[in-house]
Amino acid sequence: MGGALILAAAGAALAVLLAVRLWVVLRPRAAVPRRSLSLLVVAGSGGHTTEILRLLETLSDAYSPRHYVIADTDEMSAHKINSFELNRADRNPSTTFPEYHIHRIPRSREVQQSWPSSALSTLYSLWFSFPLTHRVKPDLVLCNGPGTCVPICVSALLLGILGIKKVIIVYVESVCRVEHLSLSGKILFHLSDYFIVQWPALKKKYPKSVYLGRIV
Repeated sequence: MGGALILAAAGAALAVLLAVRLWVVLRPRAAVPRRSLSLLVVAGSGGHTTEILRLLETLSDAYSPRHYVIADTDEMSAHKINSFELNRADRNPSTTFPEYHIHRIPRSREVQQSWPSSALSTLYSLWFSFPLTHRVKPDLVLCNGPGTCVPICVSALLLGILGIKKVIIVYVESVCRVEHLSLSGKILFHLSDYFIVQWPALKKKYPKSVYLGRIV
């Protein structure tokens, strides 16, 4: 009986310590002016990359350096990113060398992949995502729906939980999603700091989301 009480008390104390730790790490803090913000962008094959690059066109050079994460088999996105950054540098003569990097991680989910194997491949991708996110330590993660963004955003969240760095996660749902969220959106709706939708029907279904109209 006494041993059980001691274990219960120890468990309660541990739970309190963890709660205090989470509060200290995740509580809102006063914004500190910055000259630049390190940006980690998750790109996906096809339309996801096109949309995210259109969004980046509106961002200033203060979002630098820019780190792009793509699936290890996604050569098309790598080509689009390189072209985008070179064109951006051409438009801004003051930029001697575009400050960007492309990182690759295993693809977390293929199209029409089964749920059990998707869970395993996502965990495998997370194994590579966390060391990458820890090394980059971005100020902001920006993504718009490819499966690759799930392990990256979970890794960014873990940085904050572990007290390493608070990373702001911004998710922009694809413009193709008019009435229903994507699978990635359904997951990251609960994990992102800002969840942006581009259609009023989604804003109505998810009142906590941010509706800015069509932004890409």
